[in-house]
Amino acid sequence: MKRLIIICEGETEQEFCKDVLYQHFQNKDIYIETPLIKKSLGGIVPWEQIKNQILLHLNEKEVFVTLLIDFYGIKDYHRFPKWDESKGIADKIQKMIFLEQAMKEDISNHRFIAYIQLHEFEGLLFNNIAAFKNNIPQNEITDLTTLEDTINLNPNPELINDGPTTAPSKRLERLIKGYNKVVYGAILATAIGLQNIRNKAVHFNDWITQLENIQE
Repeated sequence: MKRLIIICEGETEQEFCKDVLYQHFQNKDIYIETPLIKKSLGGIVPWEQIKNQILLHLNEKEVFVTLLIDFYGIKDYHRFPKWDESKGIADKIQKMIFLEQAMKEDISNHRFIAYIQLHEFEGLLFNNIAAFKNNIPQNEITDLTTLEDTINLNPNPELINDGPTTAPSKRLERLIKGYNKVVYGAILATAIGLQNIRNKAVHFNDWITQLENIQE
C-alpha cells in the first residue's frame, strides 16, 4: 500500500481528508496521513517553513507528499516561489498551476505533488443546494435565495472570489447562523460526496487525479 501525506492548513481541511478522502484512497491501495502545518495557528506560514516540513516527510522512504492549503490565505510576506510573477496571470486556475510548478521546482522531488486550493476549501461546499437543505436546519439558513443564487451562478465553485467579505467562508458565516468551519465543513462535504465535488471543481479534480496515479 502506498503512503500519502497531505499536509493540511487547518482542522477543516484535516476533517475533510478524514471524512471524504480517506476511504476513497484506501480503496485504491493508498493510505493517507493528514498532519497540520507545523508552527501554525490554523493558517499559512512562510514557504520556507512549509518546505522544511515537506522535505522532512520526503526523507521517509516511499512516501508521497502533497498540500491542502488555501490560496486565499497566502500573502506577499509568506514568500512563496515566484509569487510576484504570478500576479500578472489573470486566469485564476492558470495562476494556481504556475505557482504549483514553482513549488515543485523548488522541492525538486517527484514524490511531491504541489497543490493550492482555489480560492479556499469552503468554495467546494457551494456545490448543490440539497446538501444545505438536507443537513442544515432551515431556521439556521438566514438567506436561502442568496445561497441558491451563489450556487447557480458559479458552475465551478472554485472561482467564487476571494475578497475579504465575499470569500466562500465569509459568505457561509453570513448565510448560516453559528457557522462552524470544522463541523459544518465536514457535514456538507460528506453530504455532497467526493464525486459531486470533483464534477464541478476542475482544479481540485485534477489534483485528486494526480494523487490517484502516484507512482514510484
